[in-house]
Amino acid sequence: MASVLEDPTLERHFQGHKGPVSCVDFSPNHKQLASASADKSLMIWRLAPKGRSLRFVGHQDALTGVQFSPAGNLVATSSKDRTVRLWTPHMNGKSTVLKAHLAAVRSVAFSYDGHKLVTASDDKSVKVWSVHRQCFDFSLSQHTNWVRCARFSPDGRLIASCGDDRSVRLWDTFNRRCINCFTDYGGSTTFVEFNPSGTCIASAGEDSSLKIWDLRTNKLIQHYQVHSTGISSFSFHPSNNYMISSSTDGTVKVLDLLEGRLIYTLHGHKGAVMTVSFSRSGELFASGGTDRQVLLWRTNFDRRSYQDVLQQHTRRSTPDPPPHILDIHPRGPHLHEPRPTSIQITPTVADTQSADPHIIELGHAVHSTTTEACSQHYFNGLVGQNVASAQREGWTGDESVNRPRSSSGKRTLTDRAGKQREEEEESAKTRPVEVLSGHSSSLDSILQHIVQQLDVLTQTVSVLEERLTVTEDKLKECLVHQGQIIRDVQASGEGRRTGSEGTDSSS
Repeated sequence: MASVLEDPTLERHFQGHKGPVSCVDFSPNHKQLASASADKSLMIWRLAPKGRSLRFVGHQDALTGVQFSPAGNLVATSSKDRTVRLWTPHMNGKSTVLKAHLAAVRSVAFSYDGHKLVTASDDKSVKVWSVHRQCFDFSLSQHTNWVRCARFSPDGRLIASCGDDRSVRLWDTFNRRCINCFTDYGGSTTFVEFNPSGTCIASAGEDSSLKIWDLRTNKLIQHYQVHSTGISSFSFHPSNNYMISSSTDGTVKVLDLLEGRLIYTLHGHKGAVMTVSFSRSGELFASGGTDRQVLLWRTNFDRRSYQDVLQQHTRRSTPDPPPHILDIHPRGPHLHEPRPTSIQITPTVADTQSADPHIIELGHAVHSTTTEACSQHYFNGLVGQNVASAQREGWTGDESVNRPRSSSGKRTLTDRAGKQREEEEESAKTRPVEVLSGHSSSLDSILQHIVQQLDVLTQTVSVLEERLTVTEDKLKECLVHQGQIIRDVQASGEGRRTGSEGTDSSS
């Protein structure tokens, strides 16, 4: 058992969502944390001390999934409003809407090269999208009920999906066919994921069981029954040695996969825990729940270098290549014992009970209403001031409410508005900076649509002008050619008349 000093510790506490937190994900550079919520918003939290947060609004219903792209330049979100959005995690908050599903979208995930997206939906389908072209690519449809989750394998050749039909399906992305199906589940399967090496998949569901399958042997190799109610999500540690899981029982569990046992039970949320996720390096993990909070934890239970651990595994066992489609056995029902005797789960576990987490002050709240023209003008000015301040301060310092006076001795519109809101801001210091994207405003949406239509009209007029110029040039050529023909005919006629006159005189 690990010592107390190696217990997971609560690092940060983020509060800003107005609804249950449904999904969290770390950026590849470990500087940001994204969280999606039932309040229809996406939050980007900066992990640096006193870092500001950004709120992106655009979805029309609860968000169900979020993930950074491998390069970190995009954030994908899924929603019950049947759409998927690709966001740029910056101040402008621009996003692209992807539509093809006919029902709520339950999950979204990038391929490991960042070129594709995979989504799962209540329309019983799994869909693959092109990120570069930002369009629907193809659909996988053999589930007989709602699909809850879908993920790419590390090499991108496989997709694993699960749903309310109590099955986990494995798909070949090249042939677009289901090549395997695991069906021995006591209830809906809510979450599925490949391990970092791509040799196994894990799945969990409403029956509170967590199962790990070896794709090379097509067998169930570990089965954990450590939660008292349904499991909402889980995450593999980058070293393949550990796993964390969240449940509606209000706890987060830490599993040692090498020893096959539960090692920690973490309490910090007040209510069901809906999501957990390791950072890309494995040093941190985050959890979110129905208490509308996001908790940031430090692992501490694996202080050794992950590269050393992987090298040790290579030395003590024969390295296996990534699973190939031909190595996977034909699909069929797999009836395994619910609790294999080879997996020992220790009933006595270390319990890390944390007190109420400290609220981290992230900056002053900014309130903006975009339904009126004057409020829209104030919001645009405020965003411009925030961008300039962010460039000067590097996103670390608090922004002063009072601005310098202009040359005329009068304060700007943003200064007057900020002064009027001083008292309100003092009462909201614990709330993060809220930046509403342009897509949340119907007025901005209409203006953007008008600009797009004007661009189309401008392009159309340009094309017409080019065509008219070409037509005019061709007409000029035709007229010149026709004039030359007429002159040639006239010259020929005159030549014939001159020749006939000479003949008459000689005679």
